[in-house]
Amino acid sequence: MFLFLLLFLFQARLRHAPRFRRLRLPPFPRLNVRPGLFPGLALAAILCLAGWQLARLPGLSLAGPMACTLLVAILYRQLLGCPEALRPGISFAGTKLLRAAIVLLGLKLPVETVLRQGLPLLAGAVATLAFALAASALLRRWLRADAELTMLLAIGTGICGAAAIAAAAPLLGAKEQKTAVGIGLIAAVGTVFALGDALLQPLLPLSGAEYGVWTGLTLHEIAHVAMASAAGGPDALETGMLAKLSRVLLLVPTVFALQALRARRARRELPAASAWRSLPWYLLGFLAMSLLASTGPGEWLPLPAGWEAEASRLTTLLLSVAMAALGLNVDARELRGALRPLAVLLLVSLLLSVLACLAIAL
Repeated sequence: MFLFLLLFLFQARLRHAPRFRRLRLPPFPRLNVRPGLFPGLALAAILCLAGWQLARLPGLSLAGPMACTLLVAILYRQLLGCPEALRPGISFAGTKLLRAAIVLLGLKLPVETVLRQGLPLLAGAVATLAFALAASALLRRWLRADAELTMLLAIGTGICGAAAIAAAAPLLGAKEQKTAVGIGLIAAVGTVFALGDALLQPLLPLSGAEYGVWTGLTLHEIAHVAMASAAGGPDALETGMLAKLSRVLLLVPTVFALQALRARRARRELPAASAWRSLPWYLLGFLAMSLLASTGPGEWLPLPAGWEAEASRLTTLLLSVAMAALGLNVDARELRGALRPLAVLLLVSLLLSVLACLAIAL
């Protein structure tokens, strides 16, 4: 309740900002808010705290803090609006902080571990991504769904959910509205499938390790894999996370492939220097962190005990703040075209789960 009161007071002090006339709020001392980073970042941080608290509730904990933060931010935008004075900070959170989080995500993916233990899983990850892209393309034409949003959902389904969508969206030229919608849909559908996998685990003809591989190759978010695979025991959790991290590894070549495709299409319109500057250099940081994680930096750097857990929390925090920024760009009036992409996402996720289960069992 304190966080929501804080949100109300924050918005009330911005009541004189341009284009904010939706609510008649009680009088507060006038505060001249100039466009800058702090107001928007402060609002995103408060929404992030509210989302994290919401994720502690029974049931909503399955969705995770990022999905809850996105939900809170979307509701906030619909009820209270978003003044123009907040735009610079919101944009900073949705771009710079998001890229920093993607760089830190590499610490969860030691390349050495994947190459030593997960080469067969890496092949399965490639097959998962290929199936998600191909099936989404076919179903999109059949259902006449929005091509841009469906592509974002296909990439999120094949790789790592929200992080993959956020990384690929700028290269596809997707608007922040569609990016936020895609992240919300992938989080919601992934939560439903994770819960379904956990409930079906005793009925499936799979061993613990096989069940873990199945969840790791089919579920959308890392948190979803962790939650669902834990139902199969320690072996399932270990193989599930390794399978999922093998899919995360595909984020780098996928984004660079999208960048190359975009540069090829815009070759006649953009000078070479502009195309060079538009390369997603933050993904090189992702690779650098992945290599750093492989070398065991805690052995030769003066890092405190438990630094891996703290780095993981920081990554989730930055992603959550970025989710708040994306949610603040969602206008519910523009969501009418999301039903058909949602249908594509559900069908692709269901087909992927069934086919992967059959392939592993046989």
